[in-house]
Amino acid sequence: MIRKKENNYFELFVEMADYSLQAANELHQVLTNFKAGELSEILKSMHEIEHAGDAKKHDLIKKLVSEFMTPIEREDIMQLSEEIDNVIDSIEDALLRTYMFNISDIRSEALEFTEIIVKCVSALKETLLEFENFRKSSTIKQNIVEVNRLEEIGDGIYIRAMRRLYTENSDPISVMAWTVMFDQLEKCCDKCEHVADIIEDVIMKNS
Repeated sequence: MIRKKENNYFELFVEMADYSLQAANELHQVLTNFKAGELSEILKSMHEIEHAGDAKKHDLIKKLVSEFMTPIEREDIMQLSEEIDNVIDSIEDALLRTYMFNISDIRSEALEFTEIIVKCVSALKETLLEFENFRKSSTIKQNIVEVNRLEEIGDGIYIRAMRRLYTENSDPISVMAWTVMFDQLEKCCDKCEHVADIIEDVIMKNS
């Protein structure tokens, strides 16, 4: 009996995406039930998720170094693993900025943003679940479109949030802090779209 290879690349991509989703859910829950005094402890939990994602990426690279044949081009595997890891990093960075800028009150648009980030990462994970069988999948293209659609919603939230920040807030420190925060939250959605774009490119090259 031929044993199925453990930890194939596609499975590792999905596992990395799952850590991204854990991080996105953590960020959303923290900002929804915000307690500034607990942030230092929560950051430790978030870093554990980020560290686990890094470890999974290292497993993937170790596997790539030791194998001659790969299901898709080695460069695509490397780029995809880096970009999925960047999704996790960008989410952790959003929480870090909340702590570094000593934010005490959460603006309503930030919660809209974190909700969209959760949805965007969820759609990305669904895309990666279909990736191994992309030639036969009936849903992977719709999943990619969904990631793009959610990223556009994130762009709209960003524009609206920045407009309100600069027209209604007279505190320069608060304006500075939230400018950086909204930039970072928008980047989380961008990182998801980058992964979806790479998947789409791989599908095109291998179709």
